[in-house]
Amino acid sequence: MPKQGVHRGAATQGLVLTTPLSPFILPFAVDTPLLQVDALLKQYDTGGDEPLTVLRDLDLAVQEGEILAIVGESGTGKSTLLHLLGALDRPTDGTVRFAGTDLFAKSDEELAAFRNRSIGFVFQFHHLLPEFTALENVAMPALIQHRSLADVTPRAHELLALLGLDDRANHRPRTLSGGEKQRVAIARALMNEPALVLMDEPTGNLDARTADPLHREIERLSREMDHTFVLASHDPSLAEVAGRVLRLEHGTLHPLAAADEMAPEAGPSDDGHAGG
Repeated sequence: MPKQGVHRGAATQGLVLTTPLSPFILPFAVDTPLLQVDALLKQYDTGGDEPLTVLRDLDLAVQEGEILAIVGESGTGKSTLLHLLGALDRPTDGTVRFAGTDLFAKSDEELAAFRNRSIGFVFQFHHLLPEFTALENVAMPALIQHRSLADVTPRAHELLALLGLDDRANHRPRTLSGGEKQRVAIARALMNEPALVLMDEPTGNLDARTADPLHREIERLSREMDHTFVLASHDPSLAEVAGRVLRLEHGTLHPLAAADEMAPEAGPSDDGHAGG
């Protein structure tokens, strides 16, 4: 089982959000991991005699407030693992427990509500809705919960300000730079105050000059807002913001002593099946 994670305290400085939505209350003991993964198996039917096994016998514990980086070559299953951690897909076998609750004992409808309430997603390609402004894109997770735009606009503005984009609130995605679009996507991921933020190659589509400030933003957000982050990347500089780094190889996770032991890896987004 992986070692205990790094705990980070609540915000003590910087901009503090003053208009939170109803927070997700974590009803579990202090020593219970936020995420507990046991004997995870993920296979795909390829139409041949044997299924394609992407993840096998994978164990993982993620503590509340931790920044965990998962690294590995393209095609090793990083995206697949994040999809399972975020309940976007179901495993072939094994369990994923969130705050002590078995996620995949829930129905698809229950999982959809859980994702909207408790998980924030950031992907390599921002997936902003082009017909909506930056502010409306940030507010979208709350609007899905049937809250009014007027009600959630103050928080959306504060998140954009936290990421240095309040002056771009009324701009549509086509007028934003690549780095600005990703910062809007991060703000959107934080809109509902999720307990867990999953980032899949969040800087993989950016050049180094644009990516470096975003790395610092991720580290600052974790420190100031006390969210739990799981980052999947083959970008060594992104992994350096993490308190713990694990390498995904041959379908399982292996400890990495320090981020500076990583070798840079080339290539765009991840994995050999379904982006995973």
